Amino acid sequence: MKKIVIADHHPITRKGISCMLKKKKSEFSIIAKANNGEELYKSLEDHNPDILIMEIDMPQINGINALRSIKESFPQTRVLIFSTHPEEIYALRAIKSGAAGYVPKTASTKVFVEALTKIAKGGIFLNEELTSTFTSRNVGESSAISRYKKLSSREIEVLNLLSRGKRNKDIANALNINEKTVSTYKTRLLKKLKVDNLADLIHQSRMFQFG
Repeated sequence: MKKIVIADHHPITRKGISCMLKKKKSEFSIIAKANNGEELYKSLEDHNPDILIMEIDMPQINGINALRSIKESFPQTRVLIFSTHPEEIYALRAIKSGAAGYVPKTASTKVFVEALTKIAKGGIFLNEELTSTFTSRNVGESSAISRYKKLSSREIEVLNLLSRGKRNKDIANALNINEKTVSTYKTRLLKKLKVDNLADLIHQSRMFQFG
């Protein structure tokens, strides 16, 4: 069973998520709810949840920067952004910054549960419609997005840390793995993202920072 913390300043949203997950009691357990940034960090420290469902626009939270901070402090917690902001502006940027998925509040219950289930299994959730939005912009970029979506959650985490200039030792410490394993992930990333060196790998990872 996955432990979940919900962070949203709207009581109706927190209640709504709880209701959506009632039928999934065997899979998910809501262990805490937060109304602002202070409560959110306390909940993370006290409960170390498997999944955090959060709104990036709430009191005492500095949007995408807060997401990066959370992932640095709690790298094992998978984050699902459930936001009022349109996904075409924030979704890929959120994924690049460490989120495991992004669902707009205009989405259906089915999409929300699908996203949460995929994240719980270690996957990355991006709406297919979002990927197609970028196809008309740039074929190469769309192809890169397709490759990015095939990365595992751990590969995403390693890539995020690499793009911030972290060394193998720093990444190993942050993710509680050894340096040899980090090197293995880097080799996989080079192959999966079809680049030849670390500089190109970091450059491609930054393609996903929109907004």
